[in-house]
Amino acid sequence: MNKEQLLKELNFKAVRSSGAGGQHVNKVSSKVELSFTIEDSLGLSDKEKALLFKNLANRLSKEHTLILSSQESRSQHRNKELVTERFFNLLAQALVVPKVRKATKPKKAAIAKRLDAKKQQAEKKENRKKFRF
Repeated sequence: MNKEQLLKELNFKAVRSSGAGGQHVNKVSSKVELSFTIEDSLGLSDKEKALLFKNLANRLSKEHTLILSSQESRSQHRNKELVTERFFNLLAQALVVPKVRKATKPKKAAIAKRLDAKKQQAEKKENRKKFRF
C-alpha cells in the first residue's frame, strides 16, 4: 500500500453540514466527503484490491466506490484530516489477513483429568442419595 499514491487518488467534496449551528451553518460547507475507487487505484496491488473488495463489500457503492464523510468539526480542514485518517485506519483493518487456525487434539493427560473429575462429581452426588435396603 503506497500512502502517497493513495492520497493523490482521493476525491474530496465539501458539503453543507447538517444539524444545529445557527446562521453560520447555512453559509459554510464544512462537511467533507471522501470518495475512493478501488478498481482504479495504482497505489494498491491486485491482492490488496481483492482483500478490500471482500472485506469492505458492505461499505462499497454499486460503482465499487468507498465513500466516507466527516462533519465532527466546524473546520473544513480539520474534517478533511479526520476523514483521511479514518480512511487509512479502515484500509489497515481491511488488509489484515487472519492467522490460519491449526486444528489440535487435547492431550491424553487432559482427557484423563477431565474424566477423573467427572467420576468424582458423580460419586459425590451418588453418596448424597438415601441408602435403601
